Formats: sequence, C-alpha cells, structure tokens
Amino acid sequence: MTRLRAIAPLLVAAALTAVAFVTAKGAGCDDPGRYELQGESYVLIGGCVAPGDLVVPDPAPPARPADAADAPAKG
Repeated sequence: MTRLRAIAPLLVAAALTAVAFVTAKGAGCDDPGRYELQGESYVLIGGCVAPGDLVVPDPAPPARPADAADAPAKG
C-alpha cells in the first residue's frame, strides 16, 4: 500500500501529461502565428485566433460625479 501511495502521483502526472500532449497535437493549428512590430505596437500575424474569437465587453460608462447637494450633512 505504501508503494502505491508513492507511485500514484507519478502515474497521475504521466497521464495528465499524455492528455495535454494529445490535446495540443490535435488542436489543428498549423500556423502558430508571430508578432511583428508595426509602428509603436506589436501585431499578431497569422495564427489560429480570428478577431471574432475574442469577445471584449464594452467598457462601463464613467461614474457620475457626486453633487454637493447629494452629499450627507456633516455634523
């Protein structure tokens, strides 16, 4: 039983490594892409990610400044 407890983490790590390798191999991306400097920023050229794949939410509107009349009275 002690031997199994010593070997079990290694077997689990080996199985997870094999699953990760098979997943990465079967991802279907032949061109990993590259970054090129254009102007003062880098741009991803090629790759398997299209602009429509990334969903970026619209920024929240700025908070309205509090008026002095809305502030609680001090005292």
